[in-house]
Amino acid sequence: MRLIGFDIGGTKCAVSLGEAAEGNARVLQRREIPTPARWQQALDTLFELADALLEGERPDACGFSCGGPLDAEKGLVLSPPNLPGWDRVPLTALARARFDAPCFLENDANACALAEWRWGAGQGSKNMVVLTFGTGLGAGLILDGRLVRGANGNAGEAGHIRLSPFGPAGYGKEGSFEGFCSGGGIAQLAVTLGRRAVQNGARPAYYEGSWDAVTAKAVAAAANAGDETARAVFELCGEKLGEGLSVLVDILNPEVIVIGSVFARCEALLRPAMERAMKRECLSASLEAVRVAPAALGEAIGDCAALCAAEYGLLNERGIR
Repeated sequence: MRLIGFDIGGTKCAVSLGEAAEGNARVLQRREIPTPARWQQALDTLFELADALLEGERPDACGFSCGGPLDAEKGLVLSPPNLPGWDRVPLTALARARFDAPCFLENDANACALAEWRWGAGQGSKNMVVLTFGTGLGAGLILDGRLVRGANGNAGEAGHIRLSPFGPAGYGKEGSFEGFCSGGGIAQLAVTLGRRAVQNGARPAYYEGSWDAVTAKAVAAAANAGDETARAVFELCGEKLGEGLSVLVDILNPEVIVIGSVFARCEALLRPAMERAMKRECLSASLEAVRVAPAALGEAIGDCAALCAAEYGLLNERGIR
């Protein structure tokens, strides 16, 4: 199956040519560009790059992975906050007219879930949750062997769950799952705990004269080097991760939860506290049935997500899934 995937982001976009077979996919070639200010320019450039990759051949399908809100059924992008001016852009209709092939759109979290399910850490499962755990906390749900979008595409927005009345803000809500468990949330926690440490006469290794400059990457480096405040940040983040996962485990009863980005890089810092919280909070039978795994596709996840949106959409259209 020969596929074209378009990964649409606020700062960069990429187009990939790939081949897919059951349980496996290969990115053959890719091209990346900074995201232009106007959506028309972005699509013109991406479509020209796709034409060059295809070398006159027709793809079996095209897939788009893009941040929401969007209407996956109609193929419309509906003014995502990181894509100003992309209002009711008919991505799939435009691509279908250009490439004469079936075209499909998924929000980026759902597309990542599909990719990890089909080709990554969730292969072989029927009930699976994927959490992105990057700048924010996106989520995708595979239940009974199908992607679940919900009534208007908002199924699985786990980042909005409130875990505490107070805490770092994420997803527009203080104390939310995303607030505690995201790159931005880790930075917020590091500032809060770091200020407290400074008041008590300690100086966290990640503090270099400006709290505004604190990043999750710097906190992780300090924690791995043994800094007590940085390790306390990851201890708290891991505990809240476990509490949030417990809600998903008890409600959805998945076989596997796949977590990407920060968790994949910092698993050793997060897992002990996460597992203690899950043991405390989860139904024991549901906990025994689930495993928590780092995402397997790594830096290729964006390309694979877009390609998998194409593959999954085409299989559905053919009645195979």
